[in-house]
Amino acid sequence: MTKVAVLGEPIRTAGYGLAGITLLAATTAEEVRRQWRELPADVGIVLLTPAAAEALGPLDISQVLTVVLPP
Repeated sequence: MTKVAVLGEPIRTAGYGLAGITLLAATTAEEVRRQWRELPADVGIVLLTPAAAEALGPLDISQVLTVVLPP
């Protein structure tokens, strides 16, 4: 089964853990890029905070569906 993850600042993403979403905490652009490179194989949807989306820049979305959360 495909899992959902949320990537970004812990203060913005912590609540998603209550819904069973995988939390990928990252506070710097480097951490965002590392978490992206190390996405678990079973993750098919990634929610990105605006800061995480900016840190990643244009993505190759052939692997996963991405959604940028509102500011």
